[in-house]
Amino acid sequence: MPKGPKGERRPADVIGNAVHVMRIATGQVEERTGDEGKDPAAVSLGRRGGLKGGKARAVNLSKERRSEIAKQAAKKRWSR
Repeated sequence: MPKGPKGERRPADVIGNAVHVMRIATGQVEERTGDEGKDPAAVSLGRRGGLKGGKARAVNLSKERRSEIAKQAAKKRWSR
C-alpha cells in the first residue's frame, strides 16, 4: 500500500481513495491531520510573536525610515 508524505497509508487505486474520502465525509473513519505532533503551547507562542512582530518593528522605526521602506516597496511593486 502506498504511503503519503507523512507516512500514512493510502489506498493505491482511485476508487479506493474515493471510498476513503466518502468514509471521512460521513464520519465512519476519523481524519488525521498533521498538527497532532505539535505542542499547543509552542504553537501559541509562535502565533503571538508573529502577530505583534510588524507592529513592534514599526514603533521602533523613525518616521523617515518607515517612509523610506514604504517608498522602496511601492517602487518594487510598480516596477513589474
